[in-house]
Amino acid sequence: MQLSLSELIAALPHAQVLGEPDVPITAIACDSRRAIPGSLFVAYRGVAVDGHDYVPRALENGAIAIVAERGLPGLEIPVVVVPDGREALAYLSAAWNGFPARHLRVIGVTGTDGKTTTCNLLHSILSAAGRRAGLVTTVNAVIGERVIDTGLHTTTPDSPDLQRYLAEMVEAGMEYAVLEATSHGLEQHRVTACDFDVAVVTNVTHEHLDIHGSLEAYQRAKATLFRYLTESYRKPGIPKVAVLNADDDSYRYLRPIPADQRWSYSVGGEGQVVARDVHRTPEETHFSVESPAGHFELRTVLPGVYNVSNILAATAAALALRLPIEAIQEGVWAVKGIIGRMERIEEGQDFLAIVDFAHTPHALERALETARTLTEGRVIAVFGCAGERDREKRAWMGEISGRLADITVMTAEDPRRESLEAILDEMARGAERAGAVEGQTYFRVPDRAAAIQFAVDLARPGDLVIACGKGHEQSMCYGTEETPWSEHKALRAALRRRLGPGHDS
Repeated sequence: MQLSLSELIAALPHAQVLGEPDVPITAIACDSRRAIPGSLFVAYRGVAVDGHDYVPRALENGAIAIVAERGLPGLEIPVVVVPDGREALAYLSAAWNGFPARHLRVIGVTGTDGKTTTCNLLHSILSAAGRRAGLVTTVNAVIGERVIDTGLHTTTPDSPDLQRYLAEMVEAGMEYAVLEATSHGLEQHRVTACDFDVAVVTNVTHEHLDIHGSLEAYQRAKATLFRYLTESYRKPGIPKVAVLNADDDSYRYLRPIPADQRWSYSVGGEGQVVARDVHRTPEETHFSVESPAGHFELRTVLPGVYNVSNILAATAAALALRLPIEAIQEGVWAVKGIIGRMERIEEGQDFLAIVDFAHTPHALERALETARTLTEGRVIAVFGCAGERDREKRAWMGEISGRLADITVMTAEDPRRESLEAILDEMARGAERAGAVEGQTYFRVPDRAAAIQFAVDLARPGDLVIACGKGHEQSMCYGTEETPWSEHKALRAALRRRLGPGHDS
């Protein structure tokens, strides 16, 4: 494949071209090691490194043009100066792939908690309605029968990968794309140029303040998805739709952002799509829905009132897309679970064992409240707090678990270059504020596998052990190294050891 530099830079909203733009480009790279002869190298300031420092290496590997955030004197090749290299990379990737989002109806889902679940629910509803839909979440990408792992840690794929997935969806004949839009993905322009038609929010609570600096900045990052509605490419006859959570504070500052249509949802409150008469059992939840399309019933095996809210978000989006009620009912019921989200692990034990991704204060609180409804025994919680991330939540999460769990086991969760001991100290202070006592109702077990084993060994018949924070992730970060990790394997191994040699694999 080959495009001229002038064709590519025509996609950029802001660019100053220095040099002759009519050169043929054979590839786009933002990693100098992946530059090849004829490639366009995009340099930007990253979190840990500055891509401009790697321009010489990219040139050695054959790059024949550069996109940069500043001028690069002395180069005899074209240099395109842009205000934001990440933003430029997204538009260039879209242009390179033929602007695939313009050939799809694109639904973006953002929020602190519940994004992956809501995306999967909406994808299931679209499938039940007979619509061909692709899916990209922090867990995987689904394109027809293909399922692609999207990474070790939870964030939106980089823009070149995301645009490639969208192009593959178009090639496979998809009509819709459902995309999970994390705050990192929005802030770092990973979902820029995705030309969204529907924007959905689950909730916006305290998280990622290490990246965004303040709750207000985090809220602005989430609002970016909704601003994209009116700023992005308009597809003929396709309205721009905002789906808002009337129960969440985000409704206050997202509602004024322009959209062709606004849909709101609520659990028992005021909105266009409202859940009434919610009845929960350990096996399932059912409730009635009031909506502009009429009243109907929904059933789900997904536990917790928070999943009722996630279902309403997907339902409101589906109604905005004019999907039939029967498809909503079928699609919601078809979702039997999401990997790493309140996922039960069974090895024949006489107590419940659950893996959940809860890694924010709000999510941990909801997970433990839901766990309480699933057992009449004790709730034993295992979790940690990430290093080099939002420090404010550590004591807060310790306090939540100290209040809601019968036993708290504090452990590692990607400590990175921080002292794990110091992280555990901060968590312990919060637990003690809630009245927890070390050695009785809370414990520190730094090694995560040992912590899970410790919790499993404490469990009595009828108890519930819940391991929170890692969910579907495939690695643990110590220092700067990613070490393979599976919460599922660790919990299964602990259960088998507890049950004895006959269960050991």
